[in-house]
Amino acid sequence: MSQPAGEFAFIARHFRSLAGPGALALSDDAAVFMPPAGRELVVCADAMVAGVHFLPDDPSYDIGRKLLRVNLSDLAAMGAVPLGYLMTVSVPPDLPSDWFEGFSAGLAADQATYGLSLLGGDTTSTTGPLVLSLTILGHVAPGEAVRRNGARPGDGVWVTGTIGDGSLGLACLQGELDDPTGFLADRYHVPQPRLGLALSRLVHAAIDVSDGLVQDLGHLCRESGVGAVVEATLVPASDAARVAGAAWLERRLTGGDDYELLLAVPADAEAILLRAAAAAGVALTRIGTFETGPARVRVLAANGSELVFRSPGWSHVSDAFGVRG
Repeated sequence: MSQPAGEFAFIARHFRSLAGPGALALSDDAAVFMPPAGRELVVCADAMVAGVHFLPDDPSYDIGRKLLRVNLSDLAAMGAVPLGYLMTVSVPPDLPSDWFEGFSAGLAADQATYGLSLLGGDTTSTTGPLVLSLTILGHVAPGEAVRRNGARPGDGVWVTGTIGDGSLGLACLQGELDDPTGFLADRYHVPQPRLGLALSRLVHAAIDVSDGLVQDLGHLCRESGVGAVVEATLVPASDAARVAGAAWLERRLTGGDDYELLLAVPADAEAILLRAAAAAGVALTRIGTFETGPARVRVLAANGSELVFRSPGWSHVSDAFGVRG
């Protein structure tokens, strides 16, 4: 990490223990490492802003884990293996110094879980809110990174896990919904990146569901030049989401923060993919079909009528002020 005078102790206290061999003990302005032989690098980045991507009283331990996991989810959608990450933090003056103890502990726990380490980054001060940005590096076999632009008419629309828990978890934390077991809040705080699925030769396209199922499926449709139809009754729900009831269906399908994978799967690969998912302990559900036609998503109710939502999901422009969900 770049280290202006006075920041050496901060870096050493909170981040040096997270550094891997390529980070050079965070004492230089760059990392030096050798990617795995014969592999292509995959690089992506996500930022989290206090008051937009997390609540002021969210535990810093969970914020560290979420920051890493939302980036790991992007790697999972491309079928990539994690390698390491760079991180930038912009710190407001009123943030307690011990906040980063929990934050770095959360990162350390997930580094051990997912097998990667910190390579470097930067620390700055800010007069605005706390800003956390992470750039993650992964690797894939040459030519096997899964893209968003390969969905074809007739492919099934499949999702991992359950949909809507993260958004309902935010509603619980904001006092709009009961969460007696804490399950929904935990799903909001700590996503489960679906790493380890061998996607490259089984799916035509993939994306992780971060901005809402309907909106992210729309991204696949636009990039691939196809439409999609989803049956709302097939979208998998957790027990806690089912208790919330039908009144929360729109929030589940458009709220975001799921970090599940949304896949375009050809019929001849379905059985193989289901076996691979079962071996990885990941639930996988078909919820619809890609179709010829305009690049739009149609969500059908049980009676076949098309559901109309106020918004398909989170917008990084129009929703930039206020906690997402």
